[in-house]
Amino acid sequence: MSMMQEFRDFAVRGNVLDLAVAVVIGAAFGKVVTAFVDGLLMPAMGMLLGGFNLSEAAVVLKAGQLDAAGKEIVAPVLLKYGMLLQSVLDFVIIAFAIFLVVKAVNRLRRQPEPVPAAPPEDVVLLTEIRDLLRVRAP
Repeated sequence: MSMMQEFRDFAVRGNVLDLAVAVVIGAAFGKVVTAFVDGLLMPAMGMLLGGFNLSEAAVVLKAGQLDAAGKEIVAPVLLKYGMLLQSVLDFVIIAFAIFLVVKAVNRLRRQPEPVPAAPPEDVVLLTEIRDLLRVRAP
């Protein structure tokens, strides 16, 4: 079997195609969540916090340098923790959505509990005989 044949067999397996579809949908969903967080959630939180833009929140490690005209010569060195918090919020929303999807799929996949099989006919007859003997016994 040639390498191309093996690769084709691998690529057309159901699991690989399902994984590819999941990656594409996941990337698109990630963009939607990022747009939601960047465009709706963070500005609303900023307004609630008094006009504070969390995505621009940073700690200055080294101040930048300006020339006499006020033009920036050396950019400041910033520790941008606001961007990190925004990315963490994106991740939490995506992880929660995936959790809900997996939980729903697991609920649909849950098999009903098996109904116990009826006992064989000879066992039923022996049980009836035993019960009759108990009734007739003194």
